[in-house]
Amino acid sequence: MPEGAAPVACVDVGGTKVAVSVADHRGIRGRVAEPTARQGGVDALGQQVLRMVGESCRLADVSPDALSAVGVASCGPFVMNQGLVELAAPNICGGLAGKARGLPNDWTSAVLEAPLRAAFRQVRIENDGIAALEAERRWGALQGLSHCAYLTWSTGIGMGLCVDGHVLRGKNGNAGHAGHMFVSDNNEALCGCGNVGDLEGLVAGNAVARRFAAQGYPDSATLLTAARAGEAAAVEIVDDLCRIMGRAIYNLVVTLDLQCISMGGSVFWHHRDYLLPRLQSHVSGKLPALTQDFTLVPAGLQDRVGDYGALALVA
Repeated sequence: MPEGAAPVACVDVGGTKVAVSVADHRGIRGRVAEPTARQGGVDALGQQVLRMVGESCRLADVSPDALSAVGVASCGPFVMNQGLVELAAPNICGGLAGKARGLPNDWTSAVLEAPLRAAFRQVRIENDGIAALEAERRWGALQGLSHCAYLTWSTGIGMGLCVDGHVLRGKNGNAGHAGHMFVSDNNEALCGCGNVGDLEGLVAGNAVARRFAAQGYPDSATLLTAARAGEAAAVEIVDDLCRIMGRAIYNLVVTLDLQCISMGGSVFWHHRDYLLPRLQSHVSGKLPALTQDFTLVPAGLQDRVGDYGALALVA
C-alpha cells in the first residue's frame, strides 16, 4: 500500500479457521488466527471476527478507529438478511445437513456482516474464491488474464471465476460455488450442505476424514503422505479423488473457455507437485479445441492467498 495510506483490516474466514491481519504501507502485520466459531448464538462468528480485528490492531499498534475499511474473504454460500451477509456455510452451520454431519450447532446461517457494519465505516465481504481470484489477478499467477479462475482445495472446495475480464458474482455473490456440483455417483458422501455425493462431499479435506478414517487415513495429510510413499491403497484413493476433481476442472474449462486456473488451499498446497500433474491429466487431450491452450498452475501468492484476497477487496 502507498505511503500514508490508512490501514485496513484483512479477514479470511474459512471452514476451519479465521485469520485477521492489518495492512498499511509497512505491509501485512499483526496476524492472528484461531478455529472458526461453531458454538454459541448465530452471531458467534461475527462477534469472533470483531474481537479478532481488535486483537490484530493491538498487535500491529493500530487503533481500530484508524481503519479505513475491513475486507472479508469468506467461505459461503451467502444468504442475505435485510441486505446483510450471513453464511449458509456447510462446514460451519450444522442445521444444513443435520446431526449426521456432526457439527455442534443447529444454525442454518451464521451472522457475519451485521456486527462489522455496526463497528466500522466501510466493510466489503466477498466469497473467498472471488477474493483470492482478485488477488491472483493483481499480484499472483493470473496477472494479465481475462479468462481465468481460482480454485481452492481445502476444508471445502471454493472457486472464483473471471470471463471476458469480468469477475462473476451472481445474485447473492455466490458465483463459483461449483464445489456443490455433481460429478460422480456416490450414495455415502454426505456434504455439509445436505447434498450426498457432490464434489465437496467427495474430495474436500473434511470429506477425506469422514470417508477414509476407517481405512487408516484420518485426514488428507496422512492419506497424501501415504500415497506419495507408494502405499497402494492410498494411491488408489488419491487417484480417484483426482479423477473427480479433474472432471470438475474440465467442466469449468469447457463451460467458461478458460485460459488458466490457479490452485491453492491446504489439501492441494502441501502436495501440489504430486497432485498437479494428476489433475492436469484429466483435462489435457480432451476436446483440444477448448483445452489445448489451458494451464493449471499453483497459486502465485502461495499459502498467503487468503490474506492477500482479503486485502484485494479494500486496497
